[in-house]
Amino acid sequence: METFVLIKQVPDQNAKAGINSDGTIDRAKAKRMLNPFDRYALEAALQTKRQHGARVTAITMGPPPAIEVLYEAIAHGVDRGILMTDRRLAASDTLATAYTLAQTVRYAGRPDVIFCGLQTTDGDTAQVGPQLAERLGIPQVTYCEAFEIRDGILVARRAIEGGSQIVMVPLPVLITVANSARRLAYPTLRGVQRVQRLMRDEAARAEAIQILNLDDVGADPERCGLKGSPTIVAATEKVGEIGGNCQVFQGQSVPQLVNQLTQAVDLFRYAATS
Repeated sequence: METFVLIKQVPDQNAKAGINSDGTIDRAKAKRMLNPFDRYALEAALQTKRQHGARVTAITMGPPPAIEVLYEAIAHGVDRGILMTDRRLAASDTLATAYTLAQTVRYAGRPDVIFCGLQTTDGDTAQVGPQLAERLGIPQVTYCEAFEIRDGILVARRAIEGGSQIVMVPLPVLITVANSARRLAYPTLRGVQRVQRLMRDEAARAEAIQILNLDDVGADPERCGLKGSPTIVAATEKVGEIGGNCQVFQGQSVPQLVNQLTQAVDLFRYAATS
C-alpha cells in the first residue's frame, strides 16, 4: 500500500509575521512551524503504516527551508519525503497550489490513500485537499475523524453538523483529517536518529528526500504561482497588536448575587400583599 501525506510549513502562530507589498505574508522573516492541522493527517498516514505496512511519503511545497517539516515527518516514522520548491511558485493561491500538488503526486506515484490536514493556519480555506482530489479524479472524504481500510474499501467516520456520518469509499481516495482525530505521537528514537544521519550524509539525504521543481513534474508555469492565481489581495490591514493592559475589577460572588435577588423578590412580595 502506498500512502501520501501532504504537509506544509507555516508561520509560527506565536510569532509576528510581516506583510509584503503585494499583501502576502513575508515568510522569509517569519518563524516557521509544521501546520498544526497537518499533524493529524500525519498521524493518520502513520496509522496505515502500522496496520497495513504501507509506505508513507510526505510531500510539501514551499521554499528550501520547508525541508524542515520533512525532517520532522521522518522523525515520526515517514519513509521518504518530497519537496516541491521553485521561485515560480511564489504567491500561489489554492487553485495554483492544488494544480502543482496534483502534478507532483502524479510524478511521485499512484497512492492508495492521500491524507491532508483539514486546513492551514496561514490560509484557513480548507480548499486545497478537495481541489486536489478533483484534479486527480479520485473520491474525497472530508472532516474524517476515524477510519479503517478493509479489502480495498475505506470505511470512515466524518464529522458533520449535529453528529457524524459513516461512509464507504473504494481506494484510491483523498482524506482531509479533522482536528478531532487521533493526535500525533512523539517522534521515535529510530526516526530521530535517522534524521540526524540524513543531515550529516548528503547521499543518504538525496535518497530519502527528493527535491523537485516545476520542470521536473511537467507543470505549466503559467498555471502556477502569481500567474496562475486568480485570487487578488486588494488590501491588508493591521487589526491590533499583541499585548496591552487589562484591569480586573472584583465583583460579587454568585451566592451573594442569588441572596440579593432572593431578598428583592421577598421584598416585592411583601409590598404587593401589604
